[in-house]
Amino acid sequence: MDINTRIARRLRELRDARGFSLDALAERSRVSRSNISLIERGESSPTATVLDRLAVALGVNLSSLFEESSEAAARPSPVARAAAQPLWTDPVSGYVRRSLSPAAVSPIQLVEVSFPAGQRVAYETGAREAETHQQVWMIEGAMDLAVGDEHWHLEAGDCLTMRLDCPTVFSNPTSAPARYLVALATLSPARTRRHA
Repeated sequence: MDINTRIARRLRELRDARGFSLDALAERSRVSRSNISLIERGESSPTATVLDRLAVALGVNLSSLFEESSEAAARPSPVARAAAQPLWTDPVSGYVRRSLSPAAVSPIQLVEVSFPAGQRVAYETGAREAETHQQVWMIEGAMDLAVGDEHWHLEAGDCLTMRLDCPTVFSNPTSAPARYLVALATLSPARTRRHA
């Protein structure tokens, strides 16, 4: 299945599950109604920033927008074959995101990212219903990450942990591409309250 079709189906499914009209999601996400409609019809390739805004408005992680719809994943496999792992390219920065995790339900999601030299992506990430932790492990190259007011420079082998509850900026200040692994773990809202 084409990645834009997958995103389209999943976005519509999540919006319907929450009972949001296009107007309601547009207001919550600050993404125009017409843009959301184009995405849901598979006629637009949204940017990483737009997808992040939609994810926050829907109360899910960005990775959730790349999952198979529940209809397609009625019997999800515990194996994600390399050839079937969905690839998505941000149309602005050119960064390539590969969803590594199988469709089977798991609190952990793995994503491989190839990030071009000299590019930058900013996420306006805010608090979500469920607490989400993310680790970024550099495989090749170097990246600068701004997490809220903190700034980190990562090189091959370095690993950074963070919560997805504040604005985050990923940038590659070098003249070479970078590659890194992202591991996400989401705690249920009930578990989050117990640990608060």
